[in-house]
Amino acid sequence: MKEDNIFFATCSKGIEDLLFKELKQLGIETAKQEYSGVSFTGSLEMAYKACLWSRLASRVFLKLKSFEAETDEALYAGVQTINWPQHVAMDGTLAVSCVLNKSKITNSHYASLKTKDAIVDQFNELYETRPSVDRDQPDIRVNVHIDHDVADISIDLSGGPLHKRGYRISSVQAPLKENLAAAILLRSGWMSGKDDQPVDLLDPMCGSGTFLIEAAMMSLNIAPGLKRKTYGFTNWKGHDPEIWKKLLNDAKKSVKSFSDIKNRFTGYDSDRDSVATARQNIHSAGLQDLISLEQKDFTASCADMIDNDDVNEFSMVIVNPPYGERLGERQELAHLYSEMGDCWREHFPNWKIALFTANDELIKHIGLRAHRTNSFFNGAIKCKLLQYQIRPALSAERKLQRDVKYTEHRTAILNRLKKNYKHIGRWARKNKIECYRLYSADIPEYAAAIDVYGDKVHVQEFQAPSTIEINKAKQRFDLLIDVIPEVLDLKKEDIVVKTRRQQKGLSQYEKQNDDRNFFIVEEGGFKFYINLTDYLDTGLFLDQRLTRQIVFDKIKAEKEPVEFLNLFSYTSSVSVYAAFAGAKTTSVDMSNTYINWSIRNFKLNNLTVNDHEFIKADCIKWLSSDANANNRYNFIFIDPPTFSNSKSMQDMFDVQRDHVFLIESAMKLLAEDGVILFSNNFRKFKLDKTLSEKYNIENITASTIPEDFKRNQKIHHCFVIKKK
Repeated sequence: MKEDNIFFATCSKGIEDLLFKELKQLGIETAKQEYSGVSFTGSLEMAYKACLWSRLASRVFLKLKSFEAETDEALYAGVQTINWPQHVAMDGTLAVSCVLNKSKITNSHYASLKTKDAIVDQFNELYETRPSVDRDQPDIRVNVHIDHDVADISIDLSGGPLHKRGYRISSVQAPLKENLAAAILLRSGWMSGKDDQPVDLLDPMCGSGTFLIEAAMMSLNIAPGLKRKTYGFTNWKGHDPEIWKKLLNDAKKSVKSFSDIKNRFTGYDSDRDSVATARQNIHSAGLQDLISLEQKDFTASCADMIDNDDVNEFSMVIVNPPYGERLGERQELAHLYSEMGDCWREHFPNWKIALFTANDELIKHIGLRAHRTNSFFNGAIKCKLLQYQIRPALSAERKLQRDVKYTEHRTAILNRLKKNYKHIGRWARKNKIECYRLYSADIPEYAAAIDVYGDKVHVQEFQAPSTIEINKAKQRFDLLIDVIPEVLDLKKEDIVVKTRRQQKGLSQYEKQNDDRNFFIVEEGGFKFYINLTDYLDTGLFLDQRLTRQIVFDKIKAEKEPVEFLNLFSYTSSVSVYAAFAGAKTTSVDMSNTYINWSIRNFKLNNLTVNDHEFIKADCIKWLSSDANANNRYNFIFIDPPTFSNSKSMQDMFDVQRDHVFLIESAMKLLAEDGVILFSNNFRKFKLDKTLSEKYNIENITASTIPEDFKRNQKIHHCFVIKKK
């Protein structure tokens, strides 16, 4: 038997090291870790062993030949140099697949057809007959892999993907592949208990039972391919059935008896159909006497385990919880993730927790700090495996220390809010201001902004400093929310909480909720609609309060009629000030939501909407339009976003990069004696020096920072720009 065959076992990205270790343990000493797999050389028996025993590999290929293939003609010629009658009978069947990477041949389907033609043409020339194509169950599967114009032609010895063990007879939506489940179990260190103690396994959201089945098969030393009926080599002419038969017999003999297994395998799921599916698969695998299964939701399953006095101290939870795609689902799941963390922390001392998910936002609600995180790919979806080691329950002394520290933290943030409210609240009442900022991460560990809107409070949670653990940040934010009612003498239901994060595309305009919860506030004698729940922003930028007044005062002082242009107008609060000062206003924004909101604000203040213009457009594109070439404005207000890649915009917008173009485009529409008021909220913003050479520019930022924002004066920048 040939001893220098070249093989390649493929796997998911990120688990190559696990596959390398596994093949080494199978006695394949020539294994070499590579990208997306492991290569090795040796006998056919080694490849058979990999097909039968690998829990991690996706496929095993036998390389037949490598050659340069820059063109389809070169590919055809190279394939014809292989002696195909050695691999498939003239009346047999075949299928060809192709993968391209940085190849001058760009169509994988065409490359597959060219390879098939080369094979069957060889048969036609030799025998005047040829194999046929069977994509479903061919005698052999030929794989073509062209990388940097070098083609590798291989036989797929595995046939169907190796994750198909042969026991799955029923499935749930988007089931976890068996080899991925095995990789997660191995990566999480399952079966590595202290002093060789057995480690019980619990899956509280077991779905179709994949984790439990794979773990039980590992524990029993069942070869993962033992129940498969066919492989890619079954009808291959190079197949050695005697070697394969021996490997199968050895594998059957190596299976442990159930009586030797001390581990317990327990699964729960709230969905009746999922539990039924898992039972079918467990029975098909012959593991019904080893795996316990019940239909219970997480709360009930947690209570069940807590009441079980016979639970192994060094047990392990492995779970792949739902992560949701819609906002409503994510909000509901946040409670589930939080409940999981609370349950494990309180009732599962010394347990290992392995959580597999694709949602980074929901992970934060666990409230535990992972001691290890690994990346995985579930198909094309990037996922994470987070491992937690639950510490033993606190002693009475440690609980007392914890309570003392909690009191200290609560007192610190309570005193800070009281101090702020005493100063800012008094100032706001004196100046008849009902909307103001009370707190803006004054203590960095309490990363949030608190804004008062009349008798309601809007709280935005910011990203905590990297030095603060996620669970501590969550605890401190909860503490902050807890003390607000005490400081402001209001009910907790009057507090609206949002998480502030970078918005992508149109999400900055999308509804965060659907409460339609609008109410009216007053500022400077004007009225505005506010919505604290439905959108990320509320409808009124509080840091621009003085800026709006400056606009009003400057327009009011003009003797001639003023044409006022508001770019990126949002809800047009600045336009309301300008209109009341006597200007004819034009408000431009790309969001229908904000244009409609603007019109409502004008009507609320008894301003005649038909006397003013509201334009839905990308401001950059609108400025560049020939239709506006003859327009002239005495006053232009520009308050762009820091960054936007909205699909409604012509291109990605970056205020630091694009502000020169924006200002110079606006200058073309400015009257000779006109004024541009340019503002933005990018904290690191630097005005381009070339603008100062061309225009008269005055930095008025300091005079536009309201009293309630003076604790953090980098909230915005503001410039008056005029023609020289």
